[in-house]
Amino acid sequence: MKKRVLTTVAFICIVAFFSNTIIAQTDPSEVMEDFKPSAVNQPGKEYPQVNSEGRVRVRIEAPEANSVQLDIGAVKYDLVKDEKGVWTGESAPQDEGFHYYQLNIDGASVPDPGSLFFYGASRWGSGIEIPAKDGDIYAMKNVAHGKVQQILFPSPSTNTSRRAFVYTPPGYHKDQSKRYPVLYLQHGWGEDETAWSNQGRANLIMDNLIAEGNTKPFLIVMTYGMTNEIKFGGLRDFDIKPFQTVLLDELIPYVDSHFRTLSNQPNRAMAGLSMGGMETRTITLANPDVFSHVALLSGGSISLEDLENHPDFKEKVKLIFISYGSRELENPRRGPWGDPVENTEALTEAGMHTHFYVSPETGHEWQSWRRSLHELAPLLFKD
Repeated sequence: MKKRVLTTVAFICIVAFFSNTIIAQTDPSEVMEDFKPSAVNQPGKEYPQVNSEGRVRVRIEAPEANSVQLDIGAVKYDLVKDEKGVWTGESAPQDEGFHYYQLNIDGASVPDPGSLFFYGASRWGSGIEIPAKDGDIYAMKNVAHGKVQQILFPSPSTNTSRRAFVYTPPGYHKDQSKRYPVLYLQHGWGEDETAWSNQGRANLIMDNLIAEGNTKPFLIVMTYGMTNEIKFGGLRDFDIKPFQTVLLDELIPYVDSHFRTLSNQPNRAMAGLSMGGMETRTITLANPDVFSHVALLSGGSISLEDLENHPDFKEKVKLIFISYGSRELENPRRGPWGDPVENTEALTEAGMHTHFYVSPETGHEWQSWRRSLHELAPLLFKD
């Protein structure tokens, strides 16, 4: 079952990140000329830009190139070269939120030098923000801010030191007597432990919720979810057991001994997106004594059969949170876990506390997961 689950998630991630066989051309006469520089450009760079329709416009100087394309949203858009050798073009309107993209120059896929770089799709590449109507939830505001710090923790099982990032909420460093619950939050395939704070803006989401009084403050721990390098197409060979050892036997004890945590099951949660959701599913079902709150973001669901196979799970877990982007549910691919809506309804009828969230007009992408964290956080660690 575990191998089938991870193989299905691999397929979903591959479709989401690497489907790039469509080539398109926009009609300039239909483009709104109100472009502004992206919020995640390199300092001082005018391009890439975004307009009010959500189109992305890029520009790059490549006088010797024969062909340049913008590759975004599983579509390639041809750019046009002017007499100075500068290529310019734009995409069709994109969904709100963050998107990975790249440029294709004479067949070579490269980052856009105008954007900041983000680790996703198994590479450091370009990213862009399409302004969102609900962008306020992760906006930088004049509120008290927590801290995101890097830690290196010993991992005897992998014979190395491994990296994690820890978000501590505002006030953590002032009141030395206060202890906090912890959420272990996992990234998706092709990403790493930088994803939730860089692309996901998890720290800003938490800062804003805490400032509004809408969530209980807690720590978030984000670590790399794999113990070996899996090349494209090889996720079926990933074994969850070594990472489970890293998480349960090495990272959690390190965090509990180096941070002021409430180090017990009622105050420990695990969540993840896509592949990270499936890691969460597998690990929490097998270890209900460790985690009391479980969240799968675009990462499957939990069925009645799972409860039958893990009877302690129903008894000990306080919350099951399942979320998807609405576009993911329009043409769902049923994985080995079954239909997520039906499964969640069945768990509710069985007496479990569940919450199902759908992000409007988004797919397998970061806006879905930002919104999901914003929805999840207030439900965690309630008295």
